[in-house]
Amino acid sequence: MGDSPDNPDGLPWESGAEEADTPSVAELEDAGQEAIFGGAPAGEPEQKAEPEPAPPTAPVTPPVTPDPAQPYRVLARKYRPQTFAELIGQEAMVRTLANAIARDRLAHAFLMTGVRGVGKTSTARLIAKALNCIGPDGQGGPTISPCGQCEPCRAIAEGRHIDVIEMDAASHTGVDDVREIIEAVRYAAVSARYKIYIIDEVHMLSRNAFNALLKTLEEPPAHVKFLFATTEVEKLPVTVLSRTQRFDLRRIPVELLEAHFAEICRKEGVEADAEALHIVANAAEGSVRDGLSILDQAIAHADLDTEGRVSAARVRDMLGLADKGAQRRLFGHILEGEGKALLEAVDEQYALGVEPLALMRAQMDVAHRITVAQVSGSEPEGASADEREQLAEWASRLPAGQLHRLWQLLLKGHEEVRLAPDPLVALRMALLRTLHAGQMPDPGKLAKKLEALAEAGPPPASMPAGGGETASTTIAQPDWQGLVDAIDASGLLQEASIMRLQVRVVELADGILRYGRDGKFTDDIAPVLREALHRHTGKRWTVEEVAGGAGAPSLVEVLEAERTAAAAAMRSHPLVKAAFDAFPDAELIEEGGAPPERREIPWSRKA
Repeated sequence: MGDSPDNPDGLPWESGAEEADTPSVAELEDAGQEAIFGGAPAGEPEQKAEPEPAPPTAPVTPPVTPDPAQPYRVLARKYRPQTFAELIGQEAMVRTLANAIARDRLAHAFLMTGVRGVGKTSTARLIAKALNCIGPDGQGGPTISPCGQCEPCRAIAEGRHIDVIEMDAASHTGVDDVREIIEAVRYAAVSARYKIYIIDEVHMLSRNAFNALLKTLEEPPAHVKFLFATTEVEKLPVTVLSRTQRFDLRRIPVELLEAHFAEICRKEGVEADAEALHIVANAAEGSVRDGLSILDQAIAHADLDTEGRVSAARVRDMLGLADKGAQRRLFGHILEGEGKALLEAVDEQYALGVEPLALMRAQMDVAHRITVAQVSGSEPEGASADEREQLAEWASRLPAGQLHRLWQLLLKGHEEVRLAPDPLVALRMALLRTLHAGQMPDPGKLAKKLEALAEAGPPPASMPAGGGETASTTIAQPDWQGLVDAIDASGLLQEASIMRLQVRVVELADGILRYGRDGKFTDDIAPVLREALHRHTGKRWTVEEVAGGAGAPSLVEVLEAERTAAAAAMRSHPLVKAAFDAFPDAELIEEGGAPPERREIPWSRKA
């Protein structure tokens, strides 16, 4: 018929079946790249007619000179995990899957979530291989350790298996795309044990697409498995989450990334400093793919005159990071209050290409590591012994309150540098503010010192100029204070108020009161005083006003003098002076304190 090819030698799928067993994974991928990027002429592959031996094992350590006709494969693609043993940092998930396979308790839908580059899509492909592996002899069943040699394993690894459908939800978001899946799941797998749908970035599906998929996702046919991968699991409807078995893939620890990158460098025949790998692992932020991309760039950035060795200095220069020693020197300038040296260090790092935001993050990282070492009592994190020793010395010397204030100031400065139109200027000002504010004493200790000063009492109040008579009468002051308080307590409030405000005692004896007043008081208060003293003591008093305003200060004047002296003493304290020097526009505010023993009276000068 017209649809059949003119091939009398056999059925059209028989020749393809013969060829499918011969090429290896690498050869098929290389062949695909040759077809895209150019390679040998189309007729040359016909010369390879001899049968190929058993499939080769995975490539090992010896570096291979790249073929100029083949494009370079980045490390993130070249070292994508092909077995669960190569999947690093996800032991809990692998153990769960191994137990489920061993007990034949496989879920019908799996959801892999986590940050970018931790192996979500790779895990989905590995699950597809594990479920469809038939072993080298073709008699195997589902296994947590797929052989990688059988036809299903190789076809899935090469992305050509007809029963493993991988779909990008970012470009297939609508109901029509999901409707195609719903129609196709009714048919059994063509050649595999399970028909598997891998949907990457599943959170990009529309609301209607999710709703259309719900029924099929809840009760799919026995031969169908759904594997979802997403970086934003919070965007998935709860109805979808409840129908899947969820695996949260963790960020990869820095130590594990360092070991992984060191092994890859060994396989690539590249020498790399341990500190350089530590910097790359830190910059990866738990993502294997990000780390491999940075490592790829670092290898390309390495100097050829050093035989391509990846050094820490080169990696720092490439990433725009501050040198560890420079970070510590800058932090030391902040602690020692050396403003000029701090600005010089900032300018030096900026001239070397270090970004202001990266420099601020470096200071935050130093403060964080010191605080953690101080609280945990363990050795601080550091790439070198000198760095660990310096951080340990700061952790033993700096108080916890100062470290927390430094962190808050640096955190606020980080936000200002990020949003500032001129990041360098914002960095300088933020670090100078941290330098000055970081020298301030702990608020709790300062409050205790101020309380101690208050308990010690203010200095003696200054006496108004009035001769020796004034000085000789200050001894009677406590008796007058007690007498006025007693009159106040008896209910003679107005009389007690006049005594406190106007009376300057010249002589106070049994039944005798001689007093002076400020010249602004002109009314005659002698009858009022005489009557109040009589009513309180029950005896007649001789009350006489001395002209000229002589006498000891009135009780109100004494109270005001004490308050003024206390405020002056507080302002003259070195700690308070340092605070006002750092913040000239600051105000001293009295807040709280013990409640007054008696109610305060709004004094009137005309009383």
